[in-house]
Amino acid sequence: MIELANLSKWVKAGGNQTFLLKDINLKIDKGDFVSIMGPSGSGKSTLLNVIGMLDDYDEGQYLFDGEDVGGLKEKAKQSLHKDHIGFVFQAYHLIDELTVYENIETPLLYQNMKSAERKAIVADMLDRFQMVGKKDLFPAQLSGGQQQLVGIARALVANPDIILADEPTGNLNSKQGEEIMDIFTRLNKEDGVTIIQVTHSEKNAAYGHRIINLLDARIEN
Repeated sequence: MIELANLSKWVKAGGNQTFLLKDINLKIDKGDFVSIMGPSGSGKSTLLNVIGMLDDYDEGQYLFDGEDVGGLKEKAKQSLHKDHIGFVFQAYHLIDELTVYENIETPLLYQNMKSAERKAIVADMLDRFQMVGKKDLFPAQLSGGQQQLVGIARALVANPDIILADEPTGNLNSKQGEEIMDIFTRLNKEDGVTIIQVTHSEKNAAYGHRIINLLDARIEN
């Protein structure tokens, strides 16, 4: 599903080249649950952003379902991202001016979908995450755990094949964090969603099928 071969990304400053990712070789199959770990600055979030097509890379190859991402134009990459990938962020990234319902609905507005169909899908998500009673509230009126649930519902609403989660429990207490990880486990086991999470937590990393350790922009063997 995802294959990175000798992939590198760097920045240049004052004639110096600093690697953000160096010679990354990684294969992730459909239905995998992968945890990416490593110290701050090791390249974890950069790797997730490259996989999610939010960042470009400078060298190597990235194949997504056999398609060479590096050879795609920006519009084609955005289409791949939109059709296959859902992102969950540590800082939630909800739109403050929109209600819970409207935040969850947002990804569907970019699809050729009738209003009645959108309403049915969002209603199903609200029910699934037991947030029907909060649908008209704004993010500032929710707890951190509730905001993250909205973020996950928004990531799932377009039925993605892959969830990319960047420190999804970083701003939550331990009980809220466990609830989020249980949701990811169910999505993976019952719905076959591929999960790739970046985490500092060994406890959260253990939910995955395997752990990828990054150090100084490289995968540790």
